[in-house]
Amino acid sequence: QVQLVESGGGLVQPGGSLRLSCEASGTISTIYEMRWHRQAPGEQRELVAQITRSGYTNYAHSVKGRFTISRDNAKNTVFLQMDSLEPEDTAVYYCNADLQTARWSSKTGYWGQGTQVTVSS
Repeated sequence: QVQLVESGGGLVQPGGSLRLSCEASGTISTIYEMRWHRQAPGEQRELVAQITRSGYTNYAHSVKGRFTISRDNAKNTVFLQMDSLEPEDTAVYYCNADLQTARWSSKTGYWGQGTQVTVSS
């Protein structure tokens, strides 16, 4: 059984910062790509940022230069540092990881339950 648990969401004023964390736990052999997605009310879920096991990163155009994704492989944790937040960043943020539960198992995607981020004055 694998669980991904996000934390760090909340209410912040425009221009403020938040740091999200997502820890994977359970029977895990190797975690490959880790990602943050978000879904605003009435909108489709969109990819915000992703990071490979070796640390290569990629960002959505709308957050490039403001958000930073990082990971701690020893702790099976991915982070999203969000700076210069805008009201348009308001959404539920989900983490997602591609991982193996054993060396011989296939790579499977897992999702967290999400954490709310609200940017408002």
